[in-house]
Amino acid sequence: MQEEIIQSVLDKQDTLALLPTGGGKSICFQIPSLCMDGITVVISPLIALMKDQVDNLKKRNIKAEAIYSGMPYREIDRIFDNCIFGDVKLLYISPERLTTDLAMERIRRMNLNFVAIDEAHCISQWGYDFRPAYLTIAEIRETLPNVHFIALTATATQEVVEDIQTKLEFRNGQVFQKSFSRSNLAYVVLEEENKEAKLVDIVTKVKGSGVVYVRNRRKTKQIAHILQKNNISADYYHAGLKSVDRNRKQADWIDDKIRIMVSTNAFGMGIDKSDVRTVVHLDLPDSLEAYFQEAGRGGRDEQKAFAVLLYNQLDRKNLEKSTEKSFPPIKEIKRVYQALGSYFQLAVGGGMGETFDFDIMEFIQKYSFDILTTYNALKILEQSGWLTVSESIFIPPSLKIIVRKDELYDYQLRNKKMDVLVKAILRSTHGSFNDFVNINERQLCNVLKISRTDLRNGFKVLQQDGMIAYRPMKDKPQMTLLEERVDAHNLTIDQELYAFRKKRHQFRIQKAIEYAEERVCRSKQLLLYFGEKSRDCGVCDVCLKHKSEILSEEDYQRYKTKIQLLLKREKLTINEVVDSFGAKRQGKVTQTLEYLLDEEILQLEDDKLIWSA
Repeated sequence: MQEEIIQSVLDKQDTLALLPTGGGKSICFQIPSLCMDGITVVISPLIALMKDQVDNLKKRNIKAEAIYSGMPYREIDRIFDNCIFGDVKLLYISPERLTTDLAMERIRRMNLNFVAIDEAHCISQWGYDFRPAYLTIAEIRETLPNVHFIALTATATQEVVEDIQTKLEFRNGQVFQKSFSRSNLAYVVLEEENKEAKLVDIVTKVKGSGVVYVRNRRKTKQIAHILQKNNISADYYHAGLKSVDRNRKQADWIDDKIRIMVSTNAFGMGIDKSDVRTVVHLDLPDSLEAYFQEAGRGGRDEQKAFAVLLYNQLDRKNLEKSTEKSFPPIKEIKRVYQALGSYFQLAVGGGMGETFDFDIMEFIQKYSFDILTTYNALKILEQSGWLTVSESIFIPPSLKIIVRKDELYDYQLRNKKMDVLVKAILRSTHGSFNDFVNINERQLCNVLKISRTDLRNGFKVLQQDGMIAYRPMKDKPQMTLLEERVDAHNLTIDQELYAFRKKRHQFRIQKAIEYAEERVCRSKQLLLYFGEKSRDCGVCDVCLKHKSEILSEEDYQRYKTKIQLLLKREKLTINEVVDSFGAKRQGKVTQTLEYLLDEEILQLEDDKLIWSA
């Protein structure tokens, strides 16, 4: 649907594009940006994706920039000026950065053609990944009333689709929704007590590249080791690894040097690998949105692939218990907030807009907090608009010479101590008078025979003397405080929103459990969750089992009559109807129910079956 979406943007229509994972969303705003005069502002919550897209655009000689947490003010100022006075085509910016007075004032002065909002489901409190900063995006319309929006997402229920349009104040907007159906992807749920043995069996039988998702970091290493012991090429990945290690592991997997990657949900976002044959989840996910997105990384080349969930009753119990961990008491959230003030040595009334390196494991160990409680307390503080935590990303050191060549030469003559360093920079970089260039600190240290500390001190002197703009290396997650620090007693958490989010969390958990336990076509269940009706896929575990149980006309009529009698007495769920029959008959009962639903003899209302014939 890319052509229709692009044409809608070119026609200056507010546009909502729902394309599944791997559906090519970025093309839908990059192409119209190149076709139109002016600059496109792209709002994205993920630094890694911003950086990746900007790097790829620059390789194609398309001028793009990104502004995100942790950048020095001087660099932000320079990028904004280039967007106003230069020929930058795309500016990527985080939603939190967009809300600052500086950003809004500069955007008003740009020749803005349209605004693209990526991961648009983050604007909806009905969604699974709400970010309050998204709610301010529509404020752009107040000063730029003629600007139009394109919003893009891979996962959105019907409630979220409507909410996105409302919150962005769409004017006669167009909605383009590609079917979420993936005919080449077979969804399979297997109830297994020994999941590790079954995993080995699956990746041994299904050749090709694969991803195995687990819930915690410790388990990534453990499962990778089990696969290696069974002569399966595997590695592990999680956000706590150093960037250099994450980048190496990711590259090895993409280049097929490693066959199976065992990971937390930190892996896969934005990775363009089309030939993934298996995606296995060893734990029941806490939302169908997250599961659908992760499973959808399989089979993007349209060849046969498998999305397998290994499930048992312990998963259900753990998931049902997780609500209390996911929504810690307000008192506990305030304790975490108070500790953050001490951790960053911030006085009450300070810190607003400041960004800090943040190592969550170091923080937890220092204050003896529970990891899950702390993680979820931070998430609630994010959703309440107090702070934001970005993912860990490696940003290499870089610099730009900000004076003319004759001024630099004059400086070298007057500062013999710095002359050697300046010459080394000029020899090892190209284009540093025009733009920021990455620098190899290790190589410069070897050439100059100095330590890395001495080298960085030299850069700081050059920066203080106004010769260069220097950006040090970053390799940790960043925390940005969106409001000034308050005393923990005065920390306000919207109780009504807190209760609403908790209720939605419980709803999503229940839907994930139903997906695993209901004897209904897996693909049909997923598509129905996103508001799309479909026929049985014919390739999931449920459909294959049904195919082995041929339903005669006589059986169909007999079960139809019994189901009608049951439902005339009371409303029942699909599971309750199926469970009212003996185990040997349940397969044929499920088939009968599916036929009755397809023919609309049965209707589903609030998960209860209604006889409507």
